[in-house]
Amino acid sequence: MDRFARLVSRLLRVPVAFVSLFEEDRQILPGLFGLPQPWADARALPLPHGPWRSAAASGQPLVVTDARTDERLRNAPAVADLGVVAYAGMPLTDGDGTVLGVLGAVDREPRNWSDGELSDLEDLATVCSAELCLRILSAQSRSVQKVLETARAGADRARSDAQRLEREAQAGLDHAELLLRASEELAQTSGLEDVRRRLRDLFVGAGKPSYVGLLVADKDELHRVPDPDVEHAVEREVLTMPVTAAFPSTRALRERRAVFVPDREALVSEYGPEALDFFDRMGFTTLLCLPLWGSRTVLGVLAICWAKKHEVGVTERATLTAASGYIAQAVERALYLDERISVARQLQEAMLTELPRADPLEISALYEPAAVDDMIGGDWYDAYLLPPASSGGPVALMITVGDITGHDMQAATIMGQIRSMLRQATLDHSPYSPATALTALDAACSVLPVEAGGTLVHARVAPADDGRGWTLTWSNAGHPPPLLRTPDGRVTLLAEHDILLHHTLGPFQRTEARRDLPPGSTLLLYTDGLVERRGHDIDASTAHLVALLARHGGRPPAELLRRISAGLAQAAPEDDVVVLALRVP
Repeated sequence: MDRFARLVSRLLRVPVAFVSLFEEDRQILPGLFGLPQPWADARALPLPHGPWRSAAASGQPLVVTDARTDERLRNAPAVADLGVVAYAGMPLTDGDGTVLGVLGAVDREPRNWSDGELSDLEDLATVCSAELCLRILSAQSRSVQKVLETARAGADRARSDAQRLEREAQAGLDHAELLLRASEELAQTSGLEDVRRRLRDLFVGAGKPSYVGLLVADKDELHRVPDPDVEHAVEREVLTMPVTAAFPSTRALRERRAVFVPDREALVSEYGPEALDFFDRMGFTTLLCLPLWGSRTVLGVLAICWAKKHEVGVTERATLTAASGYIAQAVERALYLDERISVARQLQEAMLTELPRADPLEISALYEPAAVDDMIGGDWYDAYLLPPASSGGPVALMITVGDITGHDMQAATIMGQIRSMLRQATLDHSPYSPATALTALDAACSVLPVEAGGTLVHARVAPADDGRGWTLTWSNAGHPPPLLRTPDGRVTLLAEHDILLHHTLGPFQRTEARRDLPPGSTLLLYTDGLVERRGHDIDASTAHLVALLARHGGRPPAELLRRISAGLAQAAPEDDVVVLALRVP
């Protein structure tokens, strides 16, 4: 009985709920949740504290928005002693219809009870009544067996009734559990794949369907969302259907109502041969399609299929309809998140411009997004040619790899701002010193409302002063150290660095370092997603990267990046990864 009270509290979101049974001079409370002392320990209420008894005795629900203004209840002791303001109660009856008590929900604030909440409370009262009937019949059966051995036939009938009621009670509990699990499991979903994955294990119990499908509406079509982990034949057969197709699911979408197909005969009489052929191949017999209502329109359809003929009673249909409401909320949230993630991905990828031709230097870059769709990162790379010092003179190249803190739309937006600001700062300060550009960026971030935080390496690759090679000049703002492989296969960590970039640290005079790039050398810049992962030592991962660069650094940059990606690849990357390789022929 306490479990019924808890279910009422959770489904209707009320602070107090109880199962009350009537005696001549009091009410006993075999099930309660949230009731204050001393009533919680006593599990009983004096008769004057139950003004709803007379209403419940009529066999009708009692629903009160504000007991303080209700003529029937405003002077009742329960209003003051128990804190009753809003009240909804459903009668509990035995097999003959006699009122035994009430299943009640109490709110301490005025409340307009919705039709769905009252329907849920009525369903739970039906199940609770069945449980009470089961106990009554069980007691009667034991009494009959003790008193009259000759009444075995009657006891057998009572036992059969008890089993039937037990099955009904279990089915009712299964329905209540479905609603509870739907509210819990679907509350924190992130995308359509996540919704579909959780949907797979949502339906349990004796009447468990053989298949539950999720279809999402898009203009004039219904698109089935396939299970990301389990392959279903039905999802291979039909992934997309026009709304005009003669299928129960498309009919539910068109007519915006539940569509029930009890058996094959109903399918033959109401739908076309295409639908019949499809359901025969899938082995479905009974089908219930429920429209998924969003805040503005129908988002799609929930298709529930049984291989064997299944009777869907009023209570089960009401439960499945209520569950479809939770599923619709999850789908609407998932569609919204997926749309935002898609926009952020497009924004992020738009920032990763095509690399320039920097002959004779060879340059290539790699960007791999995180496996989790909502992990939108601020990793980026950039490369652009600098204006020549004189007409026809040698051309220098600026390269940058950075990582803005965060994994959301804001991180991607700030990344775009920082990237543009750093370009401007570089081109405004000839002779294009990386440290000078980063110092100017720090100064701008300390004044402008740009909440930037992260790390980056900003570097210039220019012809050497003697014209015989190339020189690398770089400034590191707290970023993982670049790696330089010389032609002899040795790899050096360019460890010189300053503090990270952050708008609260104020203007900072950045420093820079310089290193010659002999012919045949390879420079590698990367973000921490390449070497930092949960459960792994970052020093060991960096050592592995050094080994890969030593072994394959003589190859063209694009091939080198493929080798590095294969050597350090994760099945499901937890963070975005950016790698940029530059090679001096």
